[in-house]
Amino acid sequence: MITDTLKAILVVGSGSFLGGAARYLVSLAMKNASKGFPWATLLVNVAGCLLIGLLWGWLSRTSQMEGNLSLFLTVGLCGGFTTFSTFSKEAMMLLQNGNVWGFVGYVAASVIIGIAFVAAGYFLTK
Repeated sequence: MITDTLKAILVVGSGSFLGGAARYLVSLAMKNASKGFPWATLLVNVAGCLLIGLLWGWLSRTSQMEGNLSLFLTVGLCGGFTTFSTFSKEAMMLLQNGNVWGFVGYVAASVIIGIAFVAAGYFLTK
């Protein structure tokens, strides 16, 4: 049991490393394009959403949703690239399950509370 958990952590961690490195490379490549707007972050978030959607569809078709490949690609790679992709997939799952109010609440709470907590952290340390 512990070895399975440790193996899963290493699988996710290695995917996260690659995803985070890819996100950093995108930000470097787009350094001059920003000009006051976070284009690199927007690109990463949109690309990550498309990627996790493609992977989710492919993995569900191949019955690999629970294995190490799924952990590596979705939780690790996409999660390291952008947690926004995971947030978006979870929101879509709520809609797929018919939980419209859960979807609305999750999206609203994530955005509003997330921004509020960033502001709180900033002002608490300023």
